[in-house]
Amino acid sequence: MIKIEYPAYQYKIKTENNREFIFDAIRKQWVMLTPEEWVRQNFLQYLLQVKKFPGSLIAVEKEIRLGELIKRCDIVIYDRNATPLLMTECKAMEIEINASAAEQILRYNISLPVQYLVITNGSYCFAFERTGKDFQPLMEIPEWKDG
Repeated sequence: MIKIEYPAYQYKIKTENNREFIFDAIRKQWVMLTPEEWVRQNFLQYLLQVKKFPGSLIAVEKEIRLGELIKRCDIVIYDRNATPLLMTECKAMEIEINASAAEQILRYNISLPVQYLVITNGSYCFAFERTGKDFQPLMEIPEWKDG
């Protein structure tokens, strides 16, 4: 398990009709501030500021197909060749990271294969790297390597 130290960031938050919204700098739009969205926005800033992934290579709520079903990956990062590199599944802080979350991201990985899988609930993360047909646990989230 990886403990994340989030960078300081001044989020843009507004209230409309008694609902809170947060500005997503990647999607460049206001989105409803749910517990899962709070985790996603904090983790995005961690990826951008700490791990130095370029915002231009990040997709949020990337739509994928699983057979007849349409699902959304929380965060997908691409390399400079537009090949999916890292996929993250975000859960609200009160949600335990368990086998069900792992199974969910592994199903997504069937449709959108990546080198790195990350599951986070904001407080903790599990990260894995593809090695052949298997995934091996990592002790830290990989940093951006250009090239």
